[in-house]
Amino acid sequence: MEDPRQAASQRPSQPRSLRLVMPTGHATERLPDPVPSGQMTLVEQLTEWARLRIDERVFRAGMRMPSIRQLAQEKGISRFTVVEAYERLVALGYLESRRGSGFYVRERPAQPAAAAPARPGVRTLDVTWLLRSMFHTAESHKAPGLGFLPNDWLDGELIASALRGLGRQPGNHFLASGTPQGFLPLRQQLRTRLAELEIGAAPEQIVMTSGITQALDLIARLYVRPGDAVLVGDPAWFVMFARFSAQGAQVIGVPYTPEGPDLEALERIVQAHRPRLLVLNSVLHNPTGTSLSAARAFQLLRLAEQYDFLIVEDDIYCDLCPPGHPATRLASLDQLRRVIYLGSFSKTLAANLRVGFIAADPDVATALTDAKLLCGLASPEINERVLYKVLTEGHYRKHVERVRGRLAQAADETRVTLERMGLRLFPGQHAGMYLWADTGRDTNAIATAGHEEGYLFAPGSLFSPTQLPSGWMRFNVASTNDPGTLDFLARQLDRL
Repeated sequence: MEDPRQAASQRPSQPRSLRLVMPTGHATERLPDPVPSGQMTLVEQLTEWARLRIDERVFRAGMRMPSIRQLAQEKGISRFTVVEAYERLVALGYLESRRGSGFYVRERPAQPAAAAPARPGVRTLDVTWLLRSMFHTAESHKAPGLGFLPNDWLDGELIASALRGLGRQPGNHFLASGTPQGFLPLRQQLRTRLAELEIGAAPEQIVMTSGITQALDLIARLYVRPGDAVLVGDPAWFVMFARFSAQGAQVIGVPYTPEGPDLEALERIVQAHRPRLLVLNSVLHNPTGTSLSAARAFQLLRLAEQYDFLIVEDDIYCDLCPPGHPATRLASLDQLRRVIYLGSFSKTLAANLRVGFIAADPDVATALTDAKLLCGLASPEINERVLYKVLTEGHYRKHVERVRGRLAQAADETRVTLERMGLRLFPGQHAGMYLWADTGRDTNAIATAGHEEGYLFAPGSLFSPTQLPSGWMRFNVASTNDPGTLDFLARQLDRL
């Protein structure tokens, strides 16, 4: 039988245009090459198609590429064209060939940022795949991996009304740069909200930020030095892994249980690494949807005191927690002595509003304000004034109640659907936006196949500091029950 590789090397390049089927609506998939596809050979087009997906980490390091026969059939081209394109990708360093097994995406060295050169022994964590996909996914019903509520779940009129009211106010006070610590009337309002959670915080203990992400950035800059250990849940929110890693930290995962971090594992890790920080969601943990038990909260504070580390409590899902759901906030027990508390309104109002805050010990709040000044001066006060009007005009509470009701109904429906498909849900009492489910398959493969057809899934590997392949997947209950999405998922589960 003729060797396809030998045959490929003897065939002339093919001048006709290859009609590669690519999903629409993804800005990152436009080819940067100025040569029109009609002037590229089939091999060049296929090479560019694969290279772009490897660069964007749709095809991730260690993944097996589609077989020569499979890709030829899917694209309607010859096997010789696929072989030659794969060989070019091997030569370019994108793929490696494993005899008898196929072609695999090669682990390629990360390009260090100019301002923060990589240091030996510090692994660069890769979390950009889902972030890029989230920002280019236009259809929320095709995005079970989305980290926000769909727009039609939110109340745009609340924001629009506040903007109109702000515009009618006399003078141009909202044109100034604002104050470093944030809009004082809003911080006074937040003091009242925190008191309802039994957290005592004066306005001078509250620092406004551009969302939770900036809050974590300020904390990392203030507390983390190269080589320091930072503990996170495993699983947990993936963006903070990269942020602390960029600061030079060792990001170490602590196994998670339905009641919170595994305390025995946590104590072993603390004894071995003496961390600076532990970061966690105490309420509606991302991605499991569970909340910290009271007993676990007391034990966490005891360990923090014993081994002298700080706890960063990310309570971004605070307002999505239904009444009566068992939830204990560490800041209410500790009163901001060893706990730094973070809050935000991006999940309930608008992701684009970008208003978050930090509540902390007065000395810590002062230090964080100084760090904020050096990083970006003041956060946008116009956004803070908009939020202040939303919170004080009396309609926000009703809006949140409606959202919680819809989430509870959607969660029940999603839970039944996923279990009927054979998925195993993370144990415990769930609430909020997410369900964490074990598919029994490689969820990187599901996410990759979904990307090709315009679906966004959140594979479990993204939620672990190790980023190892995982059978777990996070589902946003507000965007999972579309029949087309569920049919696609069922087909992938059968295929794998």
